[in-house]
Amino acid sequence: TGGATAPDPAALREGLRARLPEYMVPALFVHLPALPLTPNGKVDRAALPAPGADAVVRRAYAAPVGEIEQALAAIWQGLLGVERVGREDHFFEIGGHSLLALQVVVRIRERFGIELSLAELFRSKTIADLGSAVCSAQVDMFDANDIERLSTVLDELSEQELLALWESGL
Repeated sequence: TGGATAPDPAALREGLRARLPEYMVPALFVHLPALPLTPNGKVDRAALPAPGADAVVRRAYAAPVGEIEQALAAIWQGLLGVERVGREDHFFEIGGHSLLALQVVVRIRERFGIELSLAELFRSKTIADLGSAVCSAQVDMFDANDIERLSTVLDELSEQELLALWESGL
């Protein structure tokens, strides 16, 4: 490339997002001086290098806030094989794809006991947004009667019993 610098992955993503639907925008970008070719002149997929750390979009790290965001970050870290996920990291920019998204939905169901749709995960692309969606889904699990019954039970507890509940994490 004669000293040319590789294009910024974030700029590439934004340019492609203006022209393509989200699912068609690549998650990772690898700068190559030329595509490896087979003797027949076709792209030699087996010779393509694995993406390195510079292939993903980098954002300033912001630690997950609260138990829900921390649990979601741990889910993403395990599935994506990354060391650290910040609350503003974008699932598809750090290597996520539709098959991993399905696994995220399953792990959220197992961890939080809620049904989150795949569409909601696609809308909530960051840990911060997904944390809000999980909170909303948890609240939606309760109807007004459940909340009224809980309020009545809590009103009947002593201050010491309330403190014990608080300390137990309930």
